[in-house]
Amino acid sequence: MAAVQEPGLELDLQVETGADDLPGRETFEHWALAAWQGEGTVELTLRLVDEAESSELNQTYRGKSGPTNVLSFPVEAAELPGLELPLLGDLVICAPVVAREAAAQGKTAEAHWAHMVVHGMLHLQGYDHLEPAEAEVMESLETDILRRLGYPDPYREE
Repeated sequence: MAAVQEPGLELDLQVETGADDLPGRETFEHWALAAWQGEGTVELTLRLVDEAESSELNQTYRGKSGPTNVLSFPVEAAELPGLELPLLGDLVICAPVVAREAAAQGKTAEAHWAHMVVHGMLHLQGYDHLEPAEAEVMESLETDILRRLGYPDPYREE
């Protein structure tokens, strides 16, 4: 009988913003690993950016103007044969947008950062929220993961 491999995560953290009070590498790893639904170890690139880079990526890849909180770019394994470690994909999170949203929504910055990482990780694993049924599944999973991490339901109005 083959042993089940424990989930793991290798994080390539890229900080391209001058924002203060960003969570640390270990915190990002903890949040991302909590949202990893698969087995074994995967690699994740997490890029923390300013509004200019977020706006450019949002326009280029989604056809939408302005910055957004989180963008996810999943990688299909077939696209990169021969990798030693499966590459899950890239998350790009806009630090100023996260800070503004947390303040506007009356959340702690930490709780909102955790939510953005969990949300993006689920997108990388194929979850979406375009249709109501999809949104219900994804939001329920996000809420469960965040609760296990010690954060409140991100969708509940205070």
